[in-house]
Amino acid sequence: MIDLKALREDPEAVRASQRARGEDDTVVDALLSAFERRRSAVARADALRGEQKAFGKQVGRARGEEREALLAKGKELAAEVKAAEAEQAAAEAELAELHRAVPNVVHPDAPVGGEDDYVVVKHVGRPREFDFEPLDHLDLGLRLGALDMERGAKVSGSRFYFLTGVGAQLELALLNMAVAQATAAGFQLMITPTLVRPEIMAGTGFLGAHASEIYRLEADDLYLVGTSEVPLAGYHADEILDGERRYAGWSSCYRREAGSYGKDTRGIIRVHQFNKVEMFSYVRPEDAEAEHARLLAWEEEMLAKVEVPYRVIDTATGDLGTSAARKFDCEAWVPSQRAYRELTSTSNCTTFQARRLNVRYRDEQGKPQTMATLNGTLATTRWIVAILENHQQADGSVVVPQALRPFLGGREVLEPR
Repeated sequence: MIDLKALREDPEAVRASQRARGEDDTVVDALLSAFERRRSAVARADALRGEQKAFGKQVGRARGEEREALLAKGKELAAEVKAAEAEQAAAEAELAELHRAVPNVVHPDAPVGGEDDYVVVKHVGRPREFDFEPLDHLDLGLRLGALDMERGAKVSGSRFYFLTGVGAQLELALLNMAVAQATAAGFQLMITPTLVRPEIMAGTGFLGAHASEIYRLEADDLYLVGTSEVPLAGYHADEILDGERRYAGWSSCYRREAGSYGKDTRGIIRVHQFNKVEMFSYVRPEDAEAEHARLLAWEEEMLAKVEVPYRVIDTATGDLGTSAARKFDCEAWVPSQRAYRELTSTSNCTTFQARRLNVRYRDEQGKPQTMATLNGTLATTRWIVAILENHQQADGSVVVPQALRPFLGGREVLEPR
């Protein structure tokens, strides 16, 4: 949730953020009105409770007919208190509903616009010029015995797959390399739950505009996560931390890919299930921007290890999602598509998620304050696409990037079967 104090001090900043996101800015005035109604309702209920308490002492001192009259008046006062408390509860519920509906305030430097209005921050590496017609990752995967889409569809439906043989080994090698880098940088490795309660999913902001992307188990009232960001955000819910935390979460991830009918149906670029190592940081709000830069640098370090050309983009405000104030994506070159495709994403969620999940720290005066949360992808199944296509040879073999070889048993080349 956004900071209500900041909203009251500068409502126009929140209105501008809503407009930048392509959202309705009138919700800001509705939220301010709801806040005033709640404040008024709380004041009235408190005053009546105080009056009731004082009146109770007066009744205790009274005798006879005076006492009977006071008791009758006390019943009327009790009814007023009950009505005021009901009004307070309704005002608090209205405020909470509106408060949760407002997305995070965007960073002032984030480019304004929709999905295609990103700004390219930099390019790293140059796309390879092939002296043969390059294959796409599916054809390469089939020749290597690394991928089986047909049986994935038979078993689970479209957009499911089996990683087989060297494909499974390649994914494990990639994720283990990510883990090695993360733990060397001081991240605590976590293998996280992939089912979470509604309050945790809502706390991360994923049950708003992106709710259609999430699988829900209605009989158990649980959600399948699309990223370990979700359980890691909930890990310290309702806690006060004694300092910053960094976690690297390894999990299977599930996405419905609602609304993507007909897009990327070939291969494993857009699938319903994949594995991922995700970085997640809890820091003080004043340290969030510096931490965001560090997460991006760690992502780029991983990309350098797999030796693929990529670019970094500053995501536009209309494509940030509910929780992020700013987001950078790293997109690798995919030769078969002659396009850059997202491999990593890192978001600064400021205090938005931590406020919803009540994660705090103590400042220098010992007063609890809201933490900031950030996340960043370190490796996913999709990376296999970029590795296979960029490192393929004319005979269908694939050269293993130097840094990845120790995690693949020293193998230097993946040979067709």
